Amino acid sequence: MNATDENRDRDKARDRDAEGRARSARPRDGLGRPLPYGAAGVERQPEGVVRSPAETVAQAQRLLDAGMPFHAHEVFEDAWKSGPEEAAPLWRGLAQLAVGLTHAARGNAVGGARLLRRGAEALAGRGDAYGIDVAGLVVWARALAGRVAAGEPVDAAAEAPALAGRRGAPGG
Repeated sequence: MNATDENRDRDKARDRDAEGRARSARPRDGLGRPLPYGAAGVERQPEGVVRSPAETVAQAQRLLDAGMPFHAHEVFEDAWKSGPEEAAPLWRGLAQLAVGLTHAARGNAVGGARLLRRGAEALAGRGDAYGIDVAGLVVWARALAGRVAAGEPVDAAAEAPALAGRRGAPGG
């Protein structure tokens, strides 16, 4: 066996792709936490999917409503990596909100509040785009960050924001 074969075998055992990047094959729960191998988990979002902005918003909203903000983050991440460069800050800010909600729902108050605030700052002052109620999401994220920082427990599905304000206001 040569060194290349040894590296490939090592990477496979460590859940690495052909380029050596981490690609955990472990099943995950709805909040993205790894479960033991063989456990029943939530189907993961495929990576690198190119969606239209409308498809991105619709898929992310379904995942948020289902209490799966970690998975919604992956949808936003695909949009920022595959879309036009000028839209990347919007998608990245939305991904930060989703990860902040994920951490908050997992009980990580410090990380949750920090990421919710970071996402709100990234989005603040941006106009609405693709039907997304950006200003409403900033208000939602800042309010939730304050509650999370104060130690209030978070249920991801109950706190799911309305990206397009379809419930009257984000989070409402």
